[in-house]
Amino acid sequence: MTIEIRLSGFLYLVILVLQIVMAEFGYILEPKPKHYDSDAQLPKINKNPKKFKISIILALIEHFSVIILAIMLFITFNPYNIILGIVWTIFRLAEGSIQVYIEKDYWGVLNIARQYRVASGTEKDSLSDSYRNILQTKSSRFAFGMICWGIGTLAYSIMLVTYEVVPLIIGWLGIVASIPIGLVNGIKLIKSNFKGYEVLSSISGLLAIIFEIIIGVWLLFFQRTQNLFF
Repeated sequence: MTIEIRLSGFLYLVILVLQIVMAEFGYILEPKPKHYDSDAQLPKINKNPKKFKISIILALIEHFSVIILAIMLFITFNPYNIILGIVWTIFRLAEGSIQVYIEKDYWGVLNIARQYRVASGTEKDSLSDSYRNILQTKSSRFAFGMICWGIGTLAYSIMLVTYEVVPLIIGWLGIVASIPIGLVNGIKLIKSNFKGYEVLSSISGLLAIIFEIIIGVWLLFFQRTQNLFF
């Protein structure tokens, strides 16, 4: 089990690193109000299309890493509780799959940016609308993906706490992080203009990052393989 444990920890950390790197390349993980400004955003994309393509490739690697992580966690920890194992695997697989599917539409932004550069009048307005529609769809799917993350991580964290696979504080941190992530994004889907979303999303997102760093480091460097056997 040593390889599976360490690979799970490694993937947790790789996913976080990839999110930072792809953001540096201009990838929009979760659209913010500023990203809907076509005049500001589309020229940036058209100016360096290679950078945009690299950001999506990195994003796809990140999404598939989420899928592999879900499988690795199931292989490693399902002996503790098969029901919880199935729950976290299904929802983390759903999260990764949703994110992969998003890129199909997001890739189209590159073509919109190319046309936007030479467009004018009604055509420009139409392209701007198409761009905003893609971001709105991406935002909704991202929120749904985060709900899946919340449910999957909650199931996994309950297993960590119940069977004390890791120090209890790590499992409880996962529970504390997963619940607000699910609730905040659920409210966002119901009420898109939800006031306070940015603040609550930032706080819950920070908790999620802290949890994934700690659990990643623990699984990679400190987990004892004998804990996995009865």
